[in-house]
This record gives sequence, C-alpha cells and structure tokens, in this order.
Amino acid sequence: MINFIENGSITTTPGFKAAGIFAGIKRKRKDLALIYSPRPCNVAGTFTINKVKAAPLLLSQEVIKQNGKVKAILVNSGNANACTGEEGYNDVVLSQKYCAKLLNINPNEVLVSSTGVIGQRMPMETLLSGIDKIVTEVTEDGGINAAEAIMTTDKIQKNFAVTTKINNSIITIGAICKGSGMIMPNMATMLAFITTDVKIENELLKKLLVKAVNNTFNKISVDGETSTNDMVVIMANGLSNIEIKENDYSIGAFYDALFLLCTEMAKTIAKDGEGATKLITVNITGADTQKDADLAGKSIANSSLVKTAIYGNDANWGRIMSSLGMSGAEVKPEKVSVYFDNLPILLPGYKVVLDEEKAFKCLNKNEVLINVNLNGGNYSSTWFTCDFTENYIKINAEYRS
Repeated sequence: MINFIENGSITTTPGFKAAGIFAGIKRKRKDLALIYSPRPCNVAGTFTINKVKAAPLLLSQEVIKQNGKVKAILVNSGNANACTGEEGYNDVVLSQKYCAKLLNINPNEVLVSSTGVIGQRMPMETLLSGIDKIVTEVTEDGGINAAEAIMTTDKIQKNFAVTTKINNSIITIGAICKGSGMIMPNMATMLAFITTDVKIENELLKKLLVKAVNNTFNKISVDGETSTNDMVVIMANGLSNIEIKENDYSIGAFYDALFLLCTEMAKTIAKDGEGATKLITVNITGADTQKDADLAGKSIANSSLVKTAIYGNDANWGRIMSSLGMSGAEVKPEKVSVYFDNLPILLPGYKVVLDEEKAFKCLNKNEVLINVNLNGGNYSSTWFTCDFTENYIKINAEYRS
C-alpha cells in the first residue's frame, strides 16, 4: 500500500537535508535551494530535448554520466543561465566548485540546475554570497523552503512524499518540483528533484525513472513550449538498506510508488499552468497502437483551440475531432466517440447527442475530463493539460518586468 505524507518533501526521505533562501537573484522571493546528502547517492536524470540547452544542464548531464554518484544539488531560480556561451558555463563550474568546497565534498558530487530568464549572465557575486549562506542552513526539515526557492511563475509550491512497504520494511520517496509555463510533452520548463532511501544500481534507477517520466511528465502540456533547462533527477542514498532488484517483487513495488508520485507532480504542474483555471485530463482509449494513443492524446492536450473552448465552457467537440485528425494517429473519424466525464457528446457514425446544458455543467468545474474512444484496438493513453486564459498572455507579456 502506498501512503502519501501530508506536507512531505525531499527531506521526508531519511538522510537528506535541504534549504531554500533569498539570495538576491530575484527581487523578493526565495531563489536559491540546496539538497544535500552526507551519504553518496546513486543518481539518474532525464533532460530536455530542446537543442538549446542551458549551461547547468550540460554540466549536470556530464556529472551523472561520468560519476554516477552525487551528494548535492544546487538550484537557483530567476536566471536560466541559458544562451550565455562559454562564460555561462564557466559560471556554473565556479558555483559547483564553490559549493563543493564549502560542503567539503568533490565538485563532481554536485549537480547544478537553474530556471528563469534566458540570455542573461548569472550575477555571480550574488550567487556565491548565497551559497555561503545556504550551506549553513540545510536541515532535515528544509524541503519545503527548497520547494519555494525553485518557483518562478508557479502560484503554489510543489512538494510531495510517499511511503510503501517492501519486504516488511518501509521505504520513502520524496520530491519537489516546479513548473507553470513553457510546458509541453517531452519535458518542459520544469524541474523535479526526487529523493529515496532505497539501494538501487544506477542503470536500474535510470530505467525506472525514464519509464515514470515518459508516462507522467512527458504527458503534460500547458502552452506547447519546450524549455532549455528541464530536468528530473532522482537520488538514492540506500539508507533503508532495502535493495531494488530486477525480476524481483521489489522493483514493482518501488516503481508503483515512483509512478504515483510523478503522476501527482505532473498533474499539479498542469493544474498550476500560467493563468489556468482548470485541470483537463484527456483519456484516449481504443487505439490500434500505443503510438496512436499517445499521438491522439498529445494533439488534444496541446490544442490551443480545445483549451480555450474549455476555458469558455464551450462544448465545441469539433475542435477535439480536428485535433485528432491532425495528430498523425491512425484514426477512423466515423468510429470516434467523445464524452465529457460520462456525458456522451458524439457517438460513432457522427451521431451528435450533445446536451448543451449538461455539457456546460461538466465543463464549468475546476477539473474537466475528456474521454475519447477511437473504437479500434486496445491501447490507451492519459494526458494532463489546462485551459488557456487571457491571464496566460498577461503573465508572459510581463515576464521580465
């Protein structure tokens, strides 16, 4: 049984410490976070597919590839350190080395991550001064502050933790994440940091993380933008002494907990989309292949026309059909059925059974469910998105203000 821990976070996991402070990179809000484990952690990560990759992401990818074990993650918000060239990369290396020196660990045991405005040099004097401060403030209950410090346009901080029993012992997975805008499947302007106390080899940890990310974070959309800084990183310190092994009961139990945690993070990011008022879940069933199910779901979740219709409580099912037709999925339009929640809107043979009043009630809620049955094969896919509002334009028009 998987249990969610109220107000859980990365430091709910035994052996991890964290902090979040105001360093001065942003004008007012907390903007620097540090996650720290005195024990070496096996580590895995997934990263943006955007060809324009931020300097800290490039460094962290290399650390994970070459080292495979880390003790700390330094994260700032307010400045992406992307499109800053060699100088920006040198800034990341300097911050990594400086943080490592103060923690008395090797530089290649420190990952670095950033989020914020693209194309501006990092204010290094401010950042280094913040590192001086934050290394003295990491505590076993600092995960909430760290979650706050990585926020940009997020309206709410995002922190989670679950426990589950494996071989009669409790293991823990904690997490913090951020994301609100520049969100599109295949990663987004989204950072997620996960901690766990299981023992697990890097290769298996990466395999399970990639599987979880592909079925959660890579199935959300806010605005069709893929960012330069996205990463999901998981650290495993082995403190529970519970080993996760291939072809063993333990792997299923651990993955189920990880998947559930990532699902909740992904849904929260979609729900907190910039300017959003509604979480939209798109369920595709009856596809001939998994690829078709994913293509269909992605197209609907990423459709500005569908998302604006949902915002206006307009049961414009034609926009859903149009999105299906342009998705690249093998679809026979005459076989498709569309429901809002359990309310039928369109049935096979283009039979329209729309009840405008009932449909309005389905759409006029904080959470909207779109069920699309392709009435073909046995494959399905679930995607999360949000409505598109005037406030999204306002937020992004004033992002650097």
